[in-house]
Amino acid sequence: MARKTREPKIVRPDDIDPDHRWDRPLQSPGHSQVDFEERINFRRLHDYRLARTRAALANSGLGALLSFDQHNIRYTTSTVIGEWARDKLTRYSLLTGNGDPYIWDFGSAAKHHRLHAPWLAHDHCRAGLLGLRGAVGGDITLFRDAAREIKSILDAEGVGNMPLGLDVVEPPMLFELQKLGVEVRDGQQTLLAAREVKNIDELTVLNMAAAMVDGVYQDIAEALKPGVKESEIVALATGRLYGMGSDCVEAINAISGERCNPHPHNFTDRLIRPGDQAFFDIIQSFMGYRTCYYRTFNVGRATASQRTAYRKAREWMDRTIDLLKPGVGTDKIARSLPTAKDIGFASEMEAFGLNFCHGLGLGLHERPLISRLSSLKEPIELKAGMVFAVETYCPASDGISAARIEEEVILTPSGPKIISLYPAEELPIANAY
Repeated sequence: MARKTREPKIVRPDDIDPDHRWDRPLQSPGHSQVDFEERINFRRLHDYRLARTRAALANSGLGALLSFDQHNIRYTTSTVIGEWARDKLTRYSLLTGNGDPYIWDFGSAAKHHRLHAPWLAHDHCRAGLLGLRGAVGGDITLFRDAAREIKSILDAEGVGNMPLGLDVVEPPMLFELQKLGVEVRDGQQTLLAAREVKNIDELTVLNMAAAMVDGVYQDIAEALKPGVKESEIVALATGRLYGMGSDCVEAINAISGERCNPHPHNFTDRLIRPGDQAFFDIIQSFMGYRTCYYRTFNVGRATASQRTAYRKAREWMDRTIDLLKPGVGTDKIARSLPTAKDIGFASEMEAFGLNFCHGLGLGLHERPLISRLSSLKEPIELKAGMVFAVETYCPASDGISAARIEEEVILTPSGPKIISLYPAEELPIANAY
């Protein structure tokens, strides 16, 4: 007999999570569950995410959401089979306004969900396989059968004549849906609108993920000595994170010396040298929720120009964070950010990603994204419960060094709360001499 999901409470798109006591400190508990205090309530988390999606869907003009984006699948079904699935486009989920979530998963994972995911209807956990990004070959039979199955569900749940929202997809799947008369529209904006306000469980997990990075930066500060490779710092951080319970170390930038300007967004086997300015970005996830958390260090000593660059980056950071309040438009914040010219670039496109803010959650870049490139045209109003990564970058006058800072910020009803706690008010000098 099929197991039914519990009815989630109704959540309006502009709701503030009623379970969050904003007057109390945000928890950073241990990773295990215990019987003597409430930590993460995963069923509440699932109900909240599903209710947010239903509310966004109801306001979208769409009849259903078909997702191949792994973050959207996890948000609506609370299922995951690891980072292996990130770029395969073979798992997919479906949610109509009238039914429970469906998940099509890779082989035996579907059986696993039927055994271990009682919040999903038993017969809604199905095995599925599409093109594996073309690896299966040119036969469209798999796509055709999947499209027919999806169309039959849409018809059975009364939304077969309504537009279908889609996030990302292999072209043959899109074509087969269209052949069946399905009107396909962009569903990604609907899902990102659902994901932009976090509940207490999401905020707590994000805080726990940030705490893990706090500890890694202490390890980096102790290890950052002449003769150490950038890649060795990456290895150190990666091992430490997995040891602390990370479920994915997505990327770690390690940038030092003359590589700091311009920012290359990667790491190499370059040897750290005395007096280097070096910055790092740790992108990892705990229970699916990402960190994006830069820190800059100097190795042993710092020059006046390096200190000046850091001070400017910190001033830009503090000015931006002070503006993050509910009701403020993202265009106002974008105007406060340094211009491309301020950091030596010819255009905002070239300078993109250096001085900006982006939403943070299951995805590394969620709504709202705030930059001079886009936010002046399409402003979004900030809401309590949003989480931001705020990034600043300032090149030094020596032509090679640069300072890079990033703070993770929760937007509370009264303003911003920083959860990235490794000290960054002044330029840290690692292993000073």
